[in-house]
Amino acid sequence: METITWKDFEKAELRVGTILEAHPFPEARKPAFKMKIDFGEFGIKWSSAQITKHYTLEGLKGIQVIAVINFPEKQIANFMSQCLVTGFADANGDIVLAAVDKPLPNGVKLC
Repeated sequence: METITWKDFEKAELRVGTILEAHPFPEARKPAFKMKIDFGEFGIKWSSAQITKHYTLEGLKGIQVIAVINFPEKQIANFMSQCLVTGFADANGDIVLAAVDKPLPNGVKLC
């Protein structure tokens, strides 16, 4: 495992956002959803995530997730992802979202 400095870590804008909408993403190579996420003062951003095993479109609305918001946009099929939603792989390799367990203001930075 490579170590990084505190200064390196501080460059990552890991922020809390609330999922406003989730939509199917049939154009993705692997099953995924597209999500519209509110990051408060940092605006509304779109992301895609391969989270179809543990989540439904209806169940995602209102969840507060942790995302990196300062990566460059990335094209995934016909969609531009504007942030990277974080998560962890379970024993089967299916992603579980990294989320907060208490309500926070959108845009708060991980510290």
